[in-house]
Amino acid sequence: MSSCTTCNKSASEVPLKRCAKCQITEYCSRDCQKQDWKTHKKTCGKPDQPGAGGRQFASSTPSSQSSSHPPRDANPFIQLNQGSWLHGRPEKEVYGLLIDTFRLRADDQYKFEGDAEGDGVYGGASDSIKPFRRFLKKVESKPGLLPAWWNPEKTKACIQLGSSASGWSSLRSAVGKSDIIEHYGDSFLPMQMRMFGESMYGNTPGATSGAGGMMQQLMMAASGGGMMANHLDLSGDSDS
Repeated sequence: MSSCTTCNKSASEVPLKRCAKCQITEYCSRDCQKQDWKTHKKTCGKPDQPGAGGRQFASSTPSSQSSSHPPRDANPFIQLNQGSWLHGRPEKEVYGLLIDTFRLRADDQYKFEGDAEGDGVYGGASDSIKPFRRFLKKVESKPGLLPAWWNPEKTKACIQLGSSASGWSSLRSAVGKSDIIEHYGDSFLPMQMRMFGESMYGNTPGATSGAGGMMQQLMMAASGGGMMANHLDLSGDSDS
């Protein structure tokens, strides 16, 4: 009979939920899951783990919509510093970037800290629409981060995109750093998403402030040196 990995309570005693990432290890509560995280994270979702791959990911097939980017002369790190990273983009692209910034932060929070919102996919829910609504409210509370055309109707449209049952932007699916790089074809985009999230929350899961990395990028841009190597990525995770 199945039992909680941490406290060994059986399924007949308490309801059990599987880890949202590997869909294998079972726990009776968030407290037990967090208590076991330091051990579980060493094997969670590894390719050689029996049954690994149960986590639902969005399709990473690139699309013409997802591959659009700001003009090449617009340095995204300068835009982040100015709070204009989402400005000047098509509406659907802004919606997609907001969804993926939220999903990457949720993945980082789970991967590096073993924490998850109970009403999101990492907490066992069927989708992450409720926590995404809270994320959008956080973005909307910061003056200037969203384009001037943003209004309540755009909020609804963004949530509607994430509410789809399938497709890349579905909030029923989780994505990580490597998925985003593959989908957009941009190895620097996860860093930008993490910095955008940090501008709202003041931190990046599993890492200290990214202000140092931001300043180095800005200095390189000012000196005409272009982009720096991806080792500056805030998480320090080189392969995920």
